[in-house]
Amino acid sequence: MQTNNRRTQQSGTSVNDLKREYGISEVTIYKWIKAQSPMENGGGLPPAEMAKIQKENLCLQQEVEISKKATTIFAKK
Repeated sequence: MQTNNRRTQQSGTSVNDLKREYGISEVTIYKWIKAQSPMENGGGLPPAEMAKIQKENLCLQQEVEISKKATTIFAKK
């Protein structure tokens, strides 16, 4: 199953080709592809990369808040 999913995703083999070749339904192939998707498995990014992105996001949110406050202060003058 996983080999077929990788083959579909990496080589560009169509679902119809796999369906004919292996005699399985299209729905089954799509379910396998969805099950192997990194986001479906709770994966995606390594923990270190996720922590880096979260830290960067926090910094950007703080910058936005500072900009909003500065805009308010300058608007009063």
